[in-house]
Amino acid sequence: MEDGREVDHVVAEAEGRGVRVTRVMWCGNDGIVRSKGVATSRLRARMIAGVGLTRAQPAQNARDEIADVPGMGPVGEMRLRPDPVTFRPLPYAPRTAAVLADMVDLGGAPEPTCPRHFLRRMEARLAAAGLALRAGFENEYVLAREGPDGFAPIDRTPCFSAIGAAAAQEHTDALLEALEAQSIEVEGCHAEGGWGQNEVALAPGSALRAADEQILVREALRGVARAGGLVASLAPKPFPDGAGSGLHVHVSLLVPDGGNAFADPADPEGLSQTARSFIAGLLDHLPAVCALTAPSAGSYRRLVPRAWAGAWRCWGHDNREAAVRACSPLAGLEDATTNVEYKPCDASASPYVALGALVAAGLDGIERGLEPPAPVTVDPAGLSERARAERGVERLPRSPGEAIDALESDPVLLSALGEPLARSYIAVRRSEWDHDRGGDAAEECRAAFLRY
Repeated sequence: MEDGREVDHVVAEAEGRGVRVTRVMWCGNDGIVRSKGVATSRLRARMIAGVGLTRAQPAQNARDEIADVPGMGPVGEMRLRPDPVTFRPLPYAPRTAAVLADMVDLGGAPEPTCPRHFLRRMEARLAAAGLALRAGFENEYVLAREGPDGFAPIDRTPCFSAIGAAAAQEHTDALLEALEAQSIEVEGCHAEGGWGQNEVALAPGSALRAADEQILVREALRGVARAGGLVASLAPKPFPDGAGSGLHVHVSLLVPDGGNAFADPADPEGLSQTARSFIAGLLDHLPAVCALTAPSAGSYRRLVPRAWAGAWRCWGHDNREAAVRACSPLAGLEDATTNVEYKPCDASASPYVALGALVAAGLDGIERGLEPPAPVTVDPAGLSERARAERGVERLPRSPGEAIDALESDPVLLSALGEPLARSYIAVRRSEWDHDRGGDAAEECRAAFLRY
């Protein structure tokens, strides 16, 4: 049971703000943000006892179908237990608040299929090694207007253009105000290269906080857009012929005194051995990790060469075609800004599962003392097949099916997930791919536009 004082504080804030309903939110194996509403008059009881949820939920896919997973059907019950620390009144939804929740069994023990609990377990593994993850998400998203012929982007301006920023000005201003009201710190925002595409980058934080805030940001993007008469989508491929939208993840590791375990001023490239081994672990497990960070059909329409999506299994210093980019730190702020960017991630993934997967893969590299191959200093697409083979560079999986096959063959990732979560996750994502692999790209993109 959570500290009663935290619950009292949440209820008092809800009553003081005139909140009528609180959305108890979670993000399941399908990457969809879902919620169940609790009236303020019942909030105290539900904060303590939890909110009822069918045991089938971990088997629910993005098409609202229940994948075939033994024990996850119409019979059985679990609970959503709200985490008081995550309670936020929603400035874009009058008299409404949100709170993130863990999945627990009827006795209050963590459910092994809970993605949020998975990330907590990975944080505990890092802590046992004297490390902590610091992560920040970069959200690429599209703003559009809905019409009789579908969704039309608000502009078709060049990448980073001031014209594009101006086109989204009212939305951006309202979004930043909404995030500030929820105590979510933003690094920056700008127009991106796709039609109607923008980006908002979040300040780095602890693993669980970063994932929780990513859920709140996804909802804020959509809620603020809706209030302004627009539709916001974080789908990885919002338009079949347009640019993809990524959810790049910047990560570093901290030691107990708060120092950056990735930074080494004595190294010519500024990277510590810990950073190199973490990168090597990511590369070693990358095909399987893709199943957890790029899980949808749209993910692989985005992950193509020469799209700056990170479609190649390699790393490099400031190489934006590599899956893993070692970022140049800011002068004078090396300890604070030395980090690694993981690019093959998008918003069809659960941020809890995605971050947990990066920790599991990177920590395996550290524990085994792996050394990465030489960094790639050119666009891999410009190399011959022989040159790529000599450097150990290869394409990432080209479909969810290939990535899931890799996950099923990766004992490190399967062990980290745990059998119940791995089994339900694989079943959900395979069921989605079984439908999408024979479908029409335009139809799939339209469906994903509103899901994500």
